[in-house]
Amino acid sequence: MLEFTIAFGAGLISFLSPCVLPLIPGYISYITGNSINELIEKKNVNLIPIILFSFGFSIVFIIFGAASTFLGQVLLQNSQEIRIIAGLLIIVLSLQIIGIINLNFLNYEKRIQTKTNTNFYSPIIIGMAFAFGWTPCIGPILGSILALAATEESINKGVFLLIFYSLGLAIPFVLSGYLIQKFLIFSKNFKKNISLVSKIGGIILLITGILILTNQLQALGYYLLNIFPFLQKFG
Repeated sequence: MLEFTIAFGAGLISFLSPCVLPLIPGYISYITGNSINELIEKKNVNLIPIILFSFGFSIVFIIFGAASTFLGQVLLQNSQEIRIIAGLLIIVLSLQIIGIINLNFLNYEKRIQTKTNTNFYSPIIIGMAFAFGWTPCIGPILGSILALAATEESINKGVFLLIFYSLGLAIPFVLSGYLIQKFLIFSKNFKKNISLVSKIGGIILLITGILILTNQLQALGYYLLNIFPFLQKFG
């Protein structure tokens, strides 16, 4: 349950990242085929394309998670080394998020241009395309969750990790479309806090990386289950 909570939080931090949050109104406008002014004037925004778009980028991230876990299973005989590498990787990526180090290749963002189409499958395909475009930008956060997935014992758990990550990104995305007027106000006021949220998220991932490196993440999970036994129902 602890890993799933971390994954969901990482998805939320990805949504609040500087290369996603400011562009959300543009994404929603593009997906729905309405201008920002039209979205503001409408009482009810069509959420179906937004949900399908979210489903599209979730597919890509979940496939990434399954692939990471599968690779980790293939290398299971070296599980000790994989755990250490995963821990170190998360630590490095978290330091990038916090701003302690600056690796230029992790700051790269790819923008994908696609033609608007109104059919049912178009938002899904566009969502998948945008997932690949976002990946370089949210790489440190996503990479940390994929490294965590690589340490899991089953592909199912790795998939669920990325499902929770995708939910953390998709739920506020859909809510932004539903509450577009309030979101525009929130986005404008929140911009000054983006850096702080990124740093807090980086610190959480840094702690996670240290716990994985020292093989204490599961121990912490068991400790939390002893304190909050009801969490076992969600495991």
